[in-house]
Amino acid sequence: MTSDVAVPAPETAAANGRGDAHTTVGFGALTLGSIGVVYGDIGTSPLYAFREAVMAASGAEGAPTTVAVLGVVSLILWALVVVVTLKYVVILLRADNNGEGGTLALMALAQRAVGTGGATIVLLGIISGALFYGDAVITPAVSVLSAIEGMKDVTLTFEPYIVPLTVVILVVLFAVQSRGTARVAAFFGPVMCVWFAVIAIAAIGPIVRQPQVLLALNPFYAVSFMLHHGIIGFVTLGAVFLAVTGAEALYADLGHFGKRPIQTAWLFVVLPSLALNYLGQGALVLGDPAAIESPFFQLFPQGWVRGGMVVLATAATVIASQAVITGAYSLTRQAIQLGLLPRFEIRHTSEAHSGQIFIPRINQLLLVAVILMVLLFRSSSALASAYGIAVTGTMVVTGLMGFVVIWKAWKWSALGAAALIAPFLFLDLTFLAANLLKVFEGGWVPLALGSLMILLMYTWRRGSRLLFEKSRKLEFPLADLVAMLEKRPPQRVPGTAVFLTSDPLSAPTALMHSLKHYKVLHEKNVILTIETAQTPRIDPAERVRLEQISPTFSKVRLKFGFMESPNVPKALAIARKLGWQFDIMSTSFFLSRRALKPAAHSGMPRWQDRLFISLSRSANDATDYFQIPSGRVVEVGTQVTI
Repeated sequence: MTSDVAVPAPETAAANGRGDAHTTVGFGALTLGSIGVVYGDIGTSPLYAFREAVMAASGAEGAPTTVAVLGVVSLILWALVVVVTLKYVVILLRADNNGEGGTLALMALAQRAVGTGGATIVLLGIISGALFYGDAVITPAVSVLSAIEGMKDVTLTFEPYIVPLTVVILVVLFAVQSRGTARVAAFFGPVMCVWFAVIAIAAIGPIVRQPQVLLALNPFYAVSFMLHHGIIGFVTLGAVFLAVTGAEALYADLGHFGKRPIQTAWLFVVLPSLALNYLGQGALVLGDPAAIESPFFQLFPQGWVRGGMVVLATAATVIASQAVITGAYSLTRQAIQLGLLPRFEIRHTSEAHSGQIFIPRINQLLLVAVILMVLLFRSSSALASAYGIAVTGTMVVTGLMGFVVIWKAWKWSALGAAALIAPFLFLDLTFLAANLLKVFEGGWVPLALGSLMILLMYTWRRGSRLLFEKSRKLEFPLADLVAMLEKRPPQRVPGTAVFLTSDPLSAPTALMHSLKHYKVLHEKNVILTIETAQTPRIDPAERVRLEQISPTFSKVRLKFGFMESPNVPKALAIARKLGWQFDIMSTSFFLSRRALKPAAHSGMPRWQDRLFISLSRSANDATDYFQIPSGRVVEVGTQVTI
């Protein structure tokens, strides 16, 4: 999971590659920020993870037994140690793509390491990115719903209002996204610090009263429970996984906070607090098996203390939801830049931090999907069944791509890389298999959402490639056209014409149509190509490459990282230093707008042709996406069959 909120001094993290060399003040601020943003999701898991796992472990017996409670607590604690601490904190945080993390950043890193023939890597990236959208829909629904359900522990009269109030909070949360999150994000770190402190302190009393719960620190209890409980142990494992959802955020937010702040926050604040709370919930249920109905909130005394905890839990779950929502924006921008999705409108909500963005279309789709989840499932227990599959699927894919990076990029032997990753991959696959048992209880939801996103991404990538190949066959070589025009130039008009094209070797369609219809040529003509690198950001010195191909024609290539939003006028201003006299007010930008129609034989099935065409129509205007002043743009329409 990735997110773009609450980033104290992000430039310090990005500037030095891995974001390790911070001042003491900067390091403290980054650590606090990571507690707020990175750990919101995993930090709110105690609201429902232990309850669901113990109820699964109790099986037909109904009442939780000592063996079940100790087994579950041990499984949760060791899942936190192995999956989160070892796999993510120790190993994957080292696999950064120029300081950036996350599944698509890892995909780009693995693709670069493999070189040609990285189609499988792209497919893995598409799968993990698509499954994240399933996670982004379920996280806000299950988190906020589980917090509001605490109201019925204060008084049962609140029960009929749980679902309506959850819907209201979610609507407000999505409504404020367009305003940006910088102001609210300043409170994320302190609120989550209070949250972790409170859930740890509340657990101490029950642990003191039932010290036998500390036996769960021994992994023997986890292994023994799994060996002696057959299918129930397997089902329980699926519920235990709820305790580590949000681990992907550790890796995804690497670029925003840096490796060391994320590691420090986990080892010294988050992990100890979570471990204490799970032990506390276990101790409470050992003393009173009936407490399994709501073990988290029953750690707190009845009355105003429990009521205050419901409010704090709601704030924490809103923070967890915020992180995953902005993560969806960030992932979408990366997917657009990597050619996996059509262009969507991207609004920047902060002048200081380029990472803080808002994508209206994604926001609307997420809101509708999240509200549907709440109304369809109506309880956090029902939603919990749907939660694990998307996250386990992403973790499996991350493990596979991690193997490629360790083998190819880190230059380990294949055997050494396999020996390192295989235990984690085995655990992830076991978790995935356990979660697949819940397909008919709600697990189909993230699978359906993920499958839809895989279809959209695959169709867009395949259709774009077929369209490019078809266009290239029909286009005239640029070098031949320039030679003809220099030899017998048409009527010249003052100013500069910039022709955007994706293929710098062929004459742009807009140039051909301009010559055909206007029969004139500008004094200066620029063939402009915009490329996306497999690195998150590009050094400004490498942004522009200028090549003079004749007295009146030149080629300009602008390069952007997949985490950057392309700004053509700002990038072209760099070209002045390279000798190009660029004046935006005497420059016209020529773009070709293609109207697509399905062909008889396109290389894709007819339904996929129609899907690609509808995606193409939904794409945001290139003028807006590349931030070109609309008053300087001339659009030339062409019809293309695909």
